[in-house]
Amino acid sequence: MNNNTDNSVDVSIVIVCMNNLKNLYPCLESIRNNTKKVKYETFVVAYLFSEENLKKVKTDFPWVTFIVSDEIRGFSENNNLALKQAKGSYCFVLNDDTEIKMPVIDSLFETIESLPQEVAAISPRSVFGDGMQQSCGRPKHTIWTYILGSLKIWNEQKSPSPYVNQQGVFQTYDLWGAFFLIKTEVFRQMGWFDERYFFSPEDIALSRKLNRAGYHCYVDSKMTIIHYEGMTGKGTSPLQLATKPASFKGNIIYYSDESSWRYLFVSLLFFLLELFSFVFHLLKSISGSAKERNRILCRCDINCMSICFSDLTPKQIFLKYAKPYLKMN
Repeated sequence: MNNNTDNSVDVSIVIVCMNNLKNLYPCLESIRNNTKKVKYETFVVAYLFSEENLKKVKTDFPWVTFIVSDEIRGFSENNNLALKQAKGSYCFVLNDDTEIKMPVIDSLFETIESLPQEVAAISPRSVFGDGMQQSCGRPKHTIWTYILGSLKIWNEQKSPSPYVNQQGVFQTYDLWGAFFLIKTEVFRQMGWFDERYFFSPEDIALSRKLNRAGYHCYVDSKMTIIHYEGMTGKGTSPLQLATKPASFKGNIIYYSDESSWRYLFVSLLFFLLELFSFVFHLLKSISGSAKERNRILCRCDINCMSICFSDLTPKQIFLKYAKPYLKMN
């Protein structure tokens, strides 16, 4: 069932789409085709949509509530525009570059209703478009896992952990921000997504808040969602000169954990990591393959190092480096 005239909404589905109908159409159609049991409402945050595309989607999907977002906003800000209007007992946060081919929302709702009260959120397993597994739960992220991950020594999906790749319904630690079902009242208590983060790591920041408040996150490995990966993919473009340092600053804030001395320590540590990354990409840009890609990554590293000790917020950093690539006043 779609948007309801009464107040008994089970799930509020929230999707942010950046003017990409190629992603949005199969995502919305898959929700409608595979969600039959729960009463739901659907919000799409139409981020920087053209007037033509906005008119088209409103005509083609009359059961969807579209929220226009015409200013530069990050993932957290855009999602919060819709989340604050949610009437459902649960919110289902979903990326637009996903597709559902089984009753994921129906099943996650039924499963979390049967779990202990302290379970606040539940996620499906995810696969890429080619069927290869992307994620099945997430471990706890610490500054050390970040460092090891940056050095390609640690992989959250391959390293041994009781929170990852278990069978059936199991407890995980961190949520994957691209798709999860969460109790609306708990999400409200957590203050929704933390808007200090522009691109990341708002999902693991939310997870830390939940765990510290005594709540648990779960995964149902029997439910699978396809994640084609758009903005979160591995492609390289000049816009990464803005997105990477904004994300980088977000990670400094997160791993500092509200401590001023940790902030200085983390900033210095991350600067050294980025210096190492710069040298690596510089050598690859001179003698390796994919020279243009590595030149862009070198410039990304320089931008990241330049903001390590800056007072600019992640959003301000994005705006600083994005101006040449976006139509901005």
